[in-house]
Amino acid sequence: MTKKILVVGAGFSGAVIARQLAEQNYQVDVFESRDHVAGNCHTERDEETGVNVHVHGPHIFHTDNERVWKYVQDYDTFMPYICRVKATTGGHVYGLPINLHTINQFFSKTFSPREAQEFIAEKADKSIDVPVSFEDQALKFLGTELYHAFFRGYPIKQWGLPPSELPASVLKRLPVRFNYDDNYFNHKFQGIPEHGYTHIVAGILNHKNINLLIGRKFNRIDAAGYEHVFFSGPLDSWFDHSFGRLAYRTLKFEAIRAEGDFQGCAVMSYPEEQVPYTRITEYKHFAPWESHEKTIAFKEYSSLCQPDETPYYPIRLVEEQKILKKYVEAASAEKNVTFVGRLGTYRYLDMDVTIGEALATADAFLESRADGRDMPPFIVSPL
Repeated sequence: MTKKILVVGAGFSGAVIARQLAEQNYQVDVFESRDHVAGNCHTERDEETGVNVHVHGPHIFHTDNERVWKYVQDYDTFMPYICRVKATTGGHVYGLPINLHTINQFFSKTFSPREAQEFIAEKADKSIDVPVSFEDQALKFLGTELYHAFFRGYPIKQWGLPPSELPASVLKRLPVRFNYDDNYFNHKFQGIPEHGYTHIVAGILNHKNINLLIGRKFNRIDAAGYEHVFFSGPLDSWFDHSFGRLAYRTLKFEAIRAEGDFQGCAVMSYPEEQVPYTRITEYKHFAPWESHEKTIAFKEYSSLCQPDETPYYPIRLVEEQKILKKYVEAASAEKNVTFVGRLGTYRYLDMDVTIGEALATADAFLESRADGRDMPPFIVSPL
């Protein structure tokens, strides 16, 4: 009997799972409600400029996972690229993440690494023992001046909340380097695919055992007749939002077109609260191996996601965590469905983590079939 699988969503999660199972002779139907594959990683050439645009905001591939790195290179050439972000604040331009050059420039100093560490330690708020909020975390490690210049306005614009109401975990790491390293990421492997992320996902889905249905929306009744469903849509939508809607932030983009070079870098951050957008991304700088006479850039605005808008960032604050727990409990009672990806697990995931978890999910499914076990609803718990 033919082993048939349904994958809902043709982003990286769905595509990788579909491909891994197709290669093991499963027949896989992939439903994609949009008119393109690759989800929020979708890339396309701008007709006027010829620039390859990341339609839903900038994506730089970075990872320490060798399996993931080897996997994506099977589908495109990854060109060397180091992400160096700039920030405009207080009428000046600085490098991010905060590093020794940023500190010396901001305070008009010529510190050595040790001198800068001692200086910032003196600036830090010593009254904060255990940081609870985003604000606590920044003040404890950086002090007032750097916090207000680079961090205070960001959560207000990105999350719509004062930094005193966001958990310290939002600012995950000590956001400062005491050397001149301005590489935004610390990962071993970094790059940009030569032909874009949509090219990669299309290649992953190009298999004789995969039936891709573009523009095909999923309804629960569609699951009937499949051995298993891998669902990368919003977790709460599977249950018709019966416990309420999980909250997301969404993004809106305002295009800027110009001749030549608009801002001289790929990403310029605007951390000050009075500037309504969070950053401007100029995509020609992600492909320095290409040449374009014209350019296109996008201002990026964040807002609360409405039901008919594209979800980007799960909010995951206290009320959402309460609702999420109900959905996770309900998912545990479901049979023959596994929730995957950013929307399916209500977690913000980088591309490499998404691909790594998709590979692990496919592995777990094949192992469960070999052992006669049921597949769990989550490979990684959302809680």
